[in-house]
Amino acid sequence: MSYLEVINLSKIIKGQEVLHNVNLYLEKGNISGFFGRNASGKTMLFRAICGLIRPTEGYVKINHKVLHKDISFPDSVGIIIENPGFWDYYTGFQNLKILASIKKVISDNDIKVAINRVGLDPEDKRIFKKYSLGMKQRLGIAQAIMEKPELIILDEPTNALDEQGINLVRTILLEEKQKGALILISSHNKEDIQLLSDVKYKMEFGNLSLFQEP
Repeated sequence: MSYLEVINLSKIIKGQEVLHNVNLYLEKGNISGFFGRNASGKTMLFRAICGLIRPTEGYVKINHKVLHKDISFPDSVGIIIENPGFWDYYTGFQNLKILASIKKVISDNDIKVAINRVGLDPEDKRIFKKYSLGMKQRLGIAQAIMEKPELIILDEPTNALDEQGINLVRTILLEEKQKGALILISSHNKEDIQLLSDVKYKMEFGNLSLFQEP
């Protein structure tokens, strides 16, 4: 059995089918890329895999556990979906420390290592509100990787990043893959998908298919 299984998944919202009979079988130690236009269903699929929405039909199974039956949320997951949300008047380190206090599985040093990996300074006293868009995105990546999750789900991970930031994130994702994580990324940037992904998918009108190279 695969680490992640999406079985006959459909979702209807306000009478509109936003996901249609999606099937997906993914193993750890791989990067799967999802390409598609806005409103194609990429973000909705990621939300379903994270347990943030309940499917209308079908189900998601992670590490042999069915979402909304055996578990309400993946046991080991790092997520960025849409814009990373943090507390405006805390520093980057303080924000991540608050989030880390929920599971209590990492130390302050683990948090600092994650912040350093994304090119930020864990000792920076600026509050999050003063961060640039690129810094906010980097902190979001740090949040997603800091607990060394088995499943990493990143919706547009290179959004708002300059070339240096994009290259850094690509390096981090390849490192996490080597450590055995299953990584799902979506992007408007075909280069991200082409360079990083072991398997490439296309979302269109809620339908998932293998992405065919032109």
